[in-house]
Amino acid sequence: MRIAMISEHASPLAVLGEEDAGGQNTHVAELAAALVGEGHDVRVYTRRDSPTLPDAVSTPDGYHVCHVPAGPARRVPKDELLPYMGEFGSWLADTWRREGWTPDVAHAHFWMSGLATVHAGRRTGVPTVLTYHALGTVKRRHQGARDTSPPGRIGYERTLGRAVDRVVVQCSDEVAELVRMGVPRSRMALVPSGVNQHVFQPDGPAAPRDPARPRILTVGRLVERKGFLDVVRALPAVPDAECVVVGGPPAELLPADAFARRLRALAESCGVADRVKLVGGVPREEMAGWYRSADVLVATPWYEPFGLTPLEGMACGVPVIGSNVGGIADTVVDGLTGDLVPPRDPRALATAIRRILTDKMRRFAYATAALDRIRSRYSWKRCAEQLSAVYAAVATVARPARAVA
Repeated sequence: MRIAMISEHASPLAVLGEEDAGGQNTHVAELAAALVGEGHDVRVYTRRDSPTLPDAVSTPDGYHVCHVPAGPARRVPKDELLPYMGEFGSWLADTWRREGWTPDVAHAHFWMSGLATVHAGRRTGVPTVLTYHALGTVKRRHQGARDTSPPGRIGYERTLGRAVDRVVVQCSDEVAELVRMGVPRSRMALVPSGVNQHVFQPDGPAAPRDPARPRILTVGRLVERKGFLDVVRALPAVPDAECVVVGGPPAELLPADAFARRLRALAESCGVADRVKLVGGVPREEMAGWYRSADVLVATPWYEPFGLTPLEGMACGVPVIGSNVGGIADTVVDGLTGDLVPPRDPRALATAIRRILTDKMRRFAYATAALDRIRSRYSWKRCAEQLSAVYAAVATVARPARAVA
């Protein structure tokens, strides 16, 4: 099949750790590669955010990245991209007609991509699929007045859920949220993300560490909702353990990062500054070594649409303590592959960390069960096979193209 993947702000070529570059970028890149492995012809469309970018790039994994000239050719925060989605969709429709490469299905990633994709789909007759990656209702619930989403986001997301041919959801929590929004369950297909098991595996080198000091690892962009402050607050109740934070800008830029300074200040006030190490962002190919160096991975965001880091840690044979939210509540089986704790609860987190660090047999059992779960449920090949079936189903729905203003 010819598959168009639309990811307006999250390019698969982006450097992870930069603003608006995270799990969605990885998801799109890995999924595109897996779909190529299943024999599909895949093109990823993302916004041109630099005048020096070429029109298209062929990747070593066999898919193509096309840069769409919608809006200014410079980096723009994703929450400011809404005005350009009509232009983005018109460009898609015109290009598909002009170049003679019309996809059999178009898969949008994120709600704004959905707007552009539905616009293009209605002009060309191409069936459409949407993965939200994050929902405005959840973001508003947790961030309140700090939510910078464009006005009307929740209404757009509700409408899109009824306009596309299929909504691909990533966890059971997202299904329930969409049903509450009024999106019919019959329009949804539950397909969790995958993890690259060639990169993330138990065997291989580990980052250096002091073997006499237990290591807690936590990974992600340096933003408040990821729960790093709660991990630092839990540390005084976990004697001797060190906390290593991987993510954010490169190490040399950490002193200028406001959240990194806030983390260090909190560590000082909690009396654990000597046990908190901020590594900064590292190349993706080095991440497995950091996971393998840890006794436990802590992933305790306030909310998480899916969460790749628990999967990566589990694939490396590391037990996970995760917050009982979103996708983490699906991927981490409480008491079997790891422990789940309430979000924003440093006391409960400290208790869980102490228990796992003092019980070597529990860590071994969790790691063994986690590996089995990853290998049976979370390969990218399995994800691509499931999505191929979704694409095939919607591609049979014939519809005429029509002009859309």
